[in-house]
Amino acid sequence: MPAVPADPALRRTAMIQPNHSPSEQEKDAKRLQRAASAVLYTALVAVALWTMRTFIPAVVWAAVIAIALWPAFGWLERRPWLGKHKLLLAFSVTAAVGLLFVVPFAIVATEAGREARDMIHWFQDVLRSGLPMPDWLNRLPTGSRQIASWWTENLAMPLESSPAVQKLHGANFIAMTRHFGSRVAHGLIVFGFMLVTLFFIFHAGSKLGEQLLAGSRRAFGSEGATLARRMADSVRCTVVGLVVVGLGEGALLGIAYGIAGVPHATLLGMLTAIAAMLPFCAPIVFLGSALWLAAQGSMVAAIGVAVFGLVVVFVAEHFVRPVLIGGSTRLPFLLVLFGILGGAETFGLLGLFIGPALMTILVVLWTDWVR
Repeated sequence: MPAVPADPALRRTAMIQPNHSPSEQEKDAKRLQRAASAVLYTALVAVALWTMRTFIPAVVWAAVIAIALWPAFGWLERRPWLGKHKLLLAFSVTAAVGLLFVVPFAIVATEAGREARDMIHWFQDVLRSGLPMPDWLNRLPTGSRQIASWWTENLAMPLESSPAVQKLHGANFIAMTRHFGSRVAHGLIVFGFMLVTLFFIFHAGSKLGEQLLAGSRRAFGSEGATLARRMADSVRCTVVGLVVVGLGEGALLGIAYGIAGVPHATLLGMLTAIAAMLPFCAPIVFLGSALWLAAQGSMVAAIGVAVFGLVVVFVAEHFVRPVLIGGSTRLPFLLVLFGILGGAETFGLLGLFIGPALMTILVVLWTDWVR
């Protein structure tokens, strides 16, 4: 029991003062308030995310690009002259990112427009007279008879009366065209909002990164801040691995196209680089080029392009890309592969970067659990 003061005046003062220790009812009320606040905050965040659900892909793309470029942007931001003009710096970097995406597609569209007239004439001739079967198909060791029979029944005759082409009637073609046009329009809208979001992220500068780390540290402790850094490193390494390997494959195969005599070798090398940024998509381009060479009768060049492309893709996909993606984040090769392919299957193109980050979380949690 507390000691009672000997002085009567002090005794009366102690009796008047209330007991400041919280009662059980006050503790229960505070717990209820905290639970209600958590429910309210969760509901508000859910409603806000649902409201901006259409623009979430643009925000995530902007975050991925910002994470990948953050070291370079931070270096520019620390320069004396650029640091005083953050608005101009953010606009310049965002414009450079936009041009990096727009210029290759503009080149592809320009080249396609130049070749469109010849392609239309070729397609009209094929509709009237059919597509002759290449001679090399008759020299195949197996299956040449079956392939020749199918080709004669479906492609050698005028394609206007071909059973294979009649299935692609006007209604289906119009529906496919509308669907493709809507997807292109949606992609352009997402791209525009991505650039706007990226500009504001860069304009916020290093303060935004500090706030995100402080929020992670306050919500999850020091482990949460460390995990956020590891996830950012994983996303950055994934972007570097995909982009650098894609550009390398495109450059090597572009040289091979030029040596083999494939027309528009530079354009095809650019398309190969874009396709190589997606796992196992580069063979679509270089095998198509090899088939074109074979159809022209250049069997040696076709085999050379196909073999060289398969070697380049095998080395890049199985050795270079896993090292670039998993080296800094210490991810095993199998988890890198699962993260890229599983993420792409689950989340689309964004999954290429989200997947390895999720695998990084898995490795960190496992390491902390067995420690």
